[in-house]
Amino acid sequence: MKVKSLSAKIGDWVFVFICVIISIICVLPMINLAAKSLSETHFLIRHEVYLWPKGFNFEAYATVLSDAKYQRAFVWTTILTVICTLVSLTMTSLCAFPLIFPALKGRGAINIFITITMFFNAGTIPNYLLMSDLHLLENPLVLIIPSCLSIYNMIIMRSFFYGIPDSLRESAEIDGASFAQVFLKIYLPLSKPVYASLALFYAVGRWNGYGDALMYIKTEKQWFPLQLLLYNVLNNQNSVEVAAQEGFMQPGLKDSLKSAIVMFSTVPILMIYPWLQRYFIAGVTMGAVKE
Repeated sequence: MKVKSLSAKIGDWVFVFICVIISIICVLPMINLAAKSLSETHFLIRHEVYLWPKGFNFEAYATVLSDAKYQRAFVWTTILTVICTLVSLTMTSLCAFPLIFPALKGRGAINIFITITMFFNAGTIPNYLLMSDLHLLENPLVLIIPSCLSIYNMIIMRSFFYGIPDSLRESAEIDGASFAQVFLKIYLPLSKPVYASLALFYAVGRWNGYGDALMYIKTEKQWFPLQLLLYNVLNNQNSVEVAAQEGFMQPGLKDSLKSAIVMFSTVPILMIYPWLQRYFIAGVTMGAVKE
């Protein structure tokens, strides 16, 4: 067994130290929010809550969980995330799989055209006018169709497909397998890691997204995702009208409710990662060095 040199061991410990520091920086704000959401209001007024709750008050969570608009937004955002993830994975597959075939005419031009869209786009106003001309404003489809394909994720999937031996595909084609059968019976079963990773990317992106809803949906509040409600609360916290609607008029309750809403909208998506963790690294790195 090869023994690591002293410099290699020092490098490992430095790397571990950096990872620990980054982890602490990421985790501490969440711990602080959780502590605030569970603390009594008079402790929050005196700014005495940091990393551990004082008083263990669940009033903020009771207020959020009993509010019909947050319940409706949570259910709608969950449904929207599932639909968008499935649609996005389907569109990504349909785009990535044909591009691995050398016999595809114009494959180089298609790859260049697709890659250009990663760096250049029409901009906000033309996109808004396009959605208006397509009659998608105030329509839930505007939260699904425009973002159903990520070119970056497509390139990851295409690179993963490149890593699957061509001999498997060629042998299936010799046996008479169709294009769809090759994909469904060979590539799809072998691509669970990349599908799990991209599903996580798409799900997190949709769950945390609010910009498209903020821009394209103004009056149809039943289509507001949870993150847009959170944005409205945090962005309008100084408004007396919004404060009264959200229950912020009681001193100290504002910070508690804000923290509870953030936790309410963040924790569900965090719970998905442990289920996909074993596929995550393999899905991102496999096929990355071969095209």
